[in-house]
Amino acid sequence: MSQSVTETTPTAESVAREVGLRADRARTASRTLARANRDWKDRGLLAIAASLDERRSAVMAANAKDLERERAAGTSQGLLDRLKLDYARVDGLIAALEELAGLPDPVGTVERGQTLPNGLRLRQVHVPMGVLGTIYEARPNVTVDIAGLALKSGNAVLLRGGSAAAESNQALVELIRDALVSVGLPADAVQSVDDFGRAGATELMGARGKVDVLIPRGGRALIQSVLENAKVPVIETGEGNVHIFVDESASAESAAAILLNAKTQRPSVCNTVETLLLHAAAPASRHVLEALVKAGVTLHADERALALADGLGAVPATEEDWAREYMSLDLAVAVVDDLDAAMAHIRQWTTGHTEAILTNDLAHAERFVAEIDSAAVIVNASTRFTDGGQLGLGAEVGISTQKMHARGPMGLRELTTTKWIVQGDGHIRS
Repeated sequence: MSQSVTETTPTAESVAREVGLRADRARTASRTLARANRDWKDRGLLAIAASLDERRSAVMAANAKDLERERAAGTSQGLLDRLKLDYARVDGLIAALEELAGLPDPVGTVERGQTLPNGLRLRQVHVPMGVLGTIYEARPNVTVDIAGLALKSGNAVLLRGGSAAAESNQALVELIRDALVSVGLPADAVQSVDDFGRAGATELMGARGKVDVLIPRGGRALIQSVLENAKVPVIETGEGNVHIFVDESASAESAAAILLNAKTQRPSVCNTVETLLLHAAAPASRHVLEALVKAGVTLHADERALALADGLGAVPATEEDWAREYMSLDLAVAVVDDLDAAMAHIRQWTTGHTEAILTNDLAHAERFVAEIDSAAVIVNASTRFTDGGQLGLGAEVGISTQKMHARGPMGLRELTTTKWIVQGDGHIRS
């Protein structure tokens, strides 16, 4: 069930018309999804998983073309890592779809309800949003994650996955649409506007009234562009300038293990730590820095951290380093006098994604949790846990860093809204 464009070089008018038509078809498909029960949607998810397994060779071949083209274009190693689909990552996508099928259906769950003194019966229930639009870059795994989450939450989705992953996304969208049809669900529940390039993204951002909500996922430039230009309501998913504060009481061995995981497990993703704050009196500091450097991390250190890192090849930090999402084995490091100074630094530079404290001081942990205003605040664990799959949500559309409707990893429940159902017996208002 592939999608095709009728014109070789579409005009602005034809792009607007075609994106509008796809949005209309998505709206029609969303009505079928809105009445689909859990069993029907779960069969769709399992059909997508089976198709991905059967067609993984074709998907990986398409991905290899994307990787080859982007390497030749000089794309950074971090973005190439995000773009890559190997056997293990495809296995991970299949497992995520199967996990989604095992999760409860959020649609129809009752938020609250009561019977009023006059006999009116009220329920506030979760319902699908309708038609989602998503704009993301160099992340073909997101194509599968979003399609699966949208299906389970009863939403149709229009995808703009970017030119870097064009071949991968085309292969994935085709197999997803085929899988939906195989279980009697509408193919148009999942559509792409990638064939229109940036013009398609522009029309998607302007499709107010046809698209219910737009979710961007990517770097600062992409997210800011969507926020500034979209007419469709936007849920902001922010970049990850993530901090870890090593308090005076932190265990050296535990702190080193957590920092290594948070920085080196997968440097290219948004929940990777980018700034390390060390308490001036923390005995763990030198041990942590040595472990990071041994693992290949380049330290961008302030004046006091340079002294601590003497002989470890650290480089002086610049003002820009405190705001950077490196997506590489680079880490900004600063020494702070106390908890208050650490929190002040975080407040100045945070993107509101994830912050962590490593401490054995309960009072410090409680203050940090209460006073740091980010989507996720972590005590004595790696920042890599800010992830829908890790938190039991069955993948995520993104990490919301704004405060309206949803915040943090956006799973199934976050892709629903609510409606009030009022039942009476001939009631009239006096």
